[in-house]
Amino acid sequence: MGSAHDGDGVRNLAMAGPAVARDRSSSRRANLGLVLRLLRDDGPRTRTRIADDTGLPKATVSNLTAELLEGGLIREGGTERDRTTVGRPGQSVEIDGTGVHGIGAEIDVDYVSLLAVNLKGEVTAEKRVPFDVRAAGPDAVLDTAARLIARGADRLRRAGGRVVGVTLATPGTVDLATGTVTYASNIGWSGVRALDGLRRRLGPTAPELHLENDAKLGALAEYVPASADGVRDLVHVTGQTGVGVGIIAGGQLLRGTGGYAGEVGHLRLVPSEQPCACGRRGCWETAVGRDALLRHAADPGDMVWDPMIDVERRLAELRARARAGDPRTLDALRRIADALAPGIALLVDILNPRLVVLGGHFAFFGEHLLPGVTEQVHDLVMAPNAGGCEIVLSRTGLTATTRGAALLALDAVYRDPTRVMTTG
Repeated sequence: MGSAHDGDGVRNLAMAGPAVARDRSSSRRANLGLVLRLLRDDGPRTRTRIADDTGLPKATVSNLTAELLEGGLIREGGTERDRTTVGRPGQSVEIDGTGVHGIGAEIDVDYVSLLAVNLKGEVTAEKRVPFDVRAAGPDAVLDTAARLIARGADRLRRAGGRVVGVTLATPGTVDLATGTVTYASNIGWSGVRALDGLRRRLGPTAPELHLENDAKLGALAEYVPASADGVRDLVHVTGQTGVGVGIIAGGQLLRGTGGYAGEVGHLRLVPSEQPCACGRRGCWETAVGRDALLRHAADPGDMVWDPMIDVERRLAELRARARAGDPRTLDALRRIADALAPGIALLVDILNPRLVVLGGHFAFFGEHLLPGVTEQVHDLVMAPNAGGCEIVLSRTGLTATTRGAALLALDAVYRDPTRVMTTG
């Protein structure tokens, strides 16, 4: 079973693998979290099955589920016949927590967005605002992000919900300890203390705040459902103005010594002399990023270049042109595929993941990119059959980053459910 209920939660992605015997000696809070994560990752089950899956005594499981029921985080489900017993079917329990929400907010080159999910993983709020982030500067961008967060949280509270945390996602490198965007070339930020800025704007009643890199959060959003299928090794390649990679190896998010792992967008992987926002020339993202796609597909005055038009609308226009057989758009997508494949092949050769997930605009144009990229990667990778790696499209598309951010915001509940249980 590739479930993700063990360990310290999604921040470290120590999520895969079944619970083991040491959980019997865990504290009440840890065991409550263990049961809640099991129900999240593997679905409804009877108390007997929970005991079997976790190794906890049946009496302990009965007490834990009673607390979670009273606390409003789980509810009674349908009847289910246990696999190892005979007789009458048992009553299952399942995640509830529909009034408990996490918020993810994303700052990208040409938009600021928000997405909230409840404890069941259902989207409860969503908003994206077109914004020229680089031109506006950090203060104006944080003003907009804070307004989105405040309005979203207020709507959820007025509906009877509770926001337990907010994760801000940005491109570039981030310092988790200080909440600082240390360097994000595509939005022109360096040393921006983003979380301090949000706290000042949101005030003393703000929920718990986190900061994380966008590509890593996209990898989290893709890994959570993939882990249920037994996937432990995954690379998420996000196509934005820049190109970032989130790497999960053995169920663990690969951060590196300074947190810079996955910054492959600035490697010189294909021939190019295009200037990059980082100050160098020929970076991979100048050949496969959104600006490269627009440069090949349309002239600068075309509406698809306008940052004040929603990015999804602009990408939809390009996709419509491709589907209509527009030669220039199709040629642009072939160029992107040809430049994308060598970088993915390099990642597959080095990391040998089970999945490479194409996100961002790569997923948007998957019908045009996936066949060519897959064929080229299989030709380029040394191992037969690409080492068992499958290249797939993102399940969450343009919302991967905000969804991963919202999941991270909810992680504290899964580690310690008593934080939000009405019984404490």
